[in-house]
Amino acid sequence: MPRFRFVRLGGDRGSVAAELALALPTVVLVLALGAGALGAAARQVSLQDAAADAARLLGRGEDAGRAADAVGRAAPGATMSSSNSGDLVCVTAHAEVAVGNLLTVPLRASSCALAGGL
Repeated sequence: MPRFRFVRLGGDRGSVAAELALALPTVVLVLALGAGALGAAARQVSLQDAAADAARLLGRGEDAGRAADAVGRAAPGATMSSSNSGDLVCVTAHAEVAVGNLLTVPLRASSCALAGGL
């Protein structure tokens, strides 16, 4: 009866370390982008709230400077533009958010309020 003998040429020794070394940068990058995306989503929510506040201020008859200050306080670095459409005053707020050091994402939020409301 013939006997077979298995010979290990290189073996698997160290393969886990090599796989970890290849996968770890990818895992770190995915986690960093995920955290940046969560930050961008939070910034979008505050930008939407700032646009709604500014639209209400303009709808009450406040001046555009006060509305722009409200947008700047609620979402630092954001700018706004406004327009009138019939009985509505609409505000659009713009901002940019950096996701990591690689990506800059433009954000935009709009809101309208009745003109002359209290």
